[in-house]
Amino acid sequence: MTFGSLALSAIILIGSCSKNADQPVTVPINDLNASKSLATTAPTVYTMATSSIRLDQGYAYKFSPVQVSGDSNTQPTASTLQLYENGVALGPAHSVHSDIRNLGKGRYSHWDTGLYFSTSDNSSPLTNGRKYTYTLTGTTTTTTTTAPATSTSTTTASGSVLSTVLTGYAAVNGTTTGGKGGTTVTVNTLAAFKSAVSGNSPKIVYVSGTISGSGVTPVYVGSNTTIIGKTGAVLSSLNLYLFTVSNIIIQNVTFRNYVTECGVYVKFQSNHVWIDHCDFATDRSHGWDYWGKDIGVAEGSDYVTISWNKFHDTYLSLLIGSVTSDAVTANTGKLHVTLHHNYWYNVSEREPTLVFGTIHMYNNYHLNNDGYSIGARYGGTVRTDNEYFSGCRKPLTTNLDGDPVGYFSGISTNIYSNCGANDITSSLSSWVPSYAYSTLLDAAANVPAVVTAGAGVKTVN
Repeated sequence: MTFGSLALSAIILIGSCSKNADQPVTVPINDLNASKSLATTAPTVYTMATSSIRLDQGYAYKFSPVQVSGDSNTQPTASTLQLYENGVALGPAHSVHSDIRNLGKGRYSHWDTGLYFSTSDNSSPLTNGRKYTYTLTGTTTTTTTTAPATSTSTTTASGSVLSTVLTGYAAVNGTTTGGKGGTTVTVNTLAAFKSAVSGNSPKIVYVSGTISGSGVTPVYVGSNTTIIGKTGAVLSSLNLYLFTVSNIIIQNVTFRNYVTECGVYVKFQSNHVWIDHCDFATDRSHGWDYWGKDIGVAEGSDYVTISWNKFHDTYLSLLIGSVTSDAVTANTGKLHVTLHHNYWYNVSEREPTLVFGTIHMYNNYHLNNDGYSIGARYGGTVRTDNEYFSGCRKPLTTNLDGDPVGYFSGISTNIYSNCGANDITSSLSSWVPSYAYSTLLDAAANVPAVVTAGAGVKTVN
């Protein structure tokens, strides 16, 4: 499965910018290869799959991602995209978004990497049976590949992340753009990596090859940072510390053998963190107390999305929240976390465990554990939507070592295949997250196929 197909399940992020008072903004989506160039050729016709179209507002619909960026605040007519309905050109292009929403009649705007459009008669493109296509006049993308630098190389960054779209809490109360607008740097040594991710200026750090530490090896990540693993990139025996920072994206990295502390530790009021398409594993031969957790989110941190990752071959996977003397004060009203399309297998427990906080889980696949899958305690609430549990001893529990109970909602939407019983000792909750997500859900029965095909690291040159 490609990243383009993964975007079919993505949320549409609506914000504001200066094109008009209610101009939509999307999280930027760039191609995996940072070395793209444009070459003149005959325009290619691209077909818009209905499954990639979402209602925006009024008569406006949104399709994403478009292969190249279009208009922006500084270049409001830069796009060369021409939109067609059953082969007939629509327009005008470069329309302000309030006109697309309120007037429609074929108006459209290619803004950043999203296409906002209306149909010729303001009918729905989802149900009217018409074919929508577009061309990018006179341009197509061609790829050139640059060999990794021996230590560090830097260029001006044109964008930020892999071609997938942010959903959930990392896009609430602001959004998460990582290092957009900064510089790109490719690193393959521990010293270069530590230097590249430090500081709070915008930066995109590509990891090449294997970078290893020894024992507990902390790497402190500054704010406004994107970390992307190139094909085969591994961070081994390292602990990424996201302490009192914000606006962090981590994608496409294989994490291995993080001792004692978490592979990625989001702590001390950090916020707006997105961990996406990574692979976390240790082993099951060193005992429960040797390895750290895959990911920890604690001490008042907030607005985190964890998506399309693989977690496997370990005892304890994710811990959200903590039990400390000041945990109640630190975590009250915090710890909003979304987990979707993640794949857990050969894990004992904590997929995840929640202490305080509110987390939303949808379309995750839990396969063959020998402890429990999701735990809720100390008043924390977990909403599950269309999860799939297979061969799990105890899918959901609030009965954990005598701790105060937490709460679950949405448990009837899940599939429990060849599993033991849930152990829920508290009353069921009706809580749902504040953001809209119903149109994003895959059917629970489809989750194993969707997640096994899409989760984990991808090819990045």
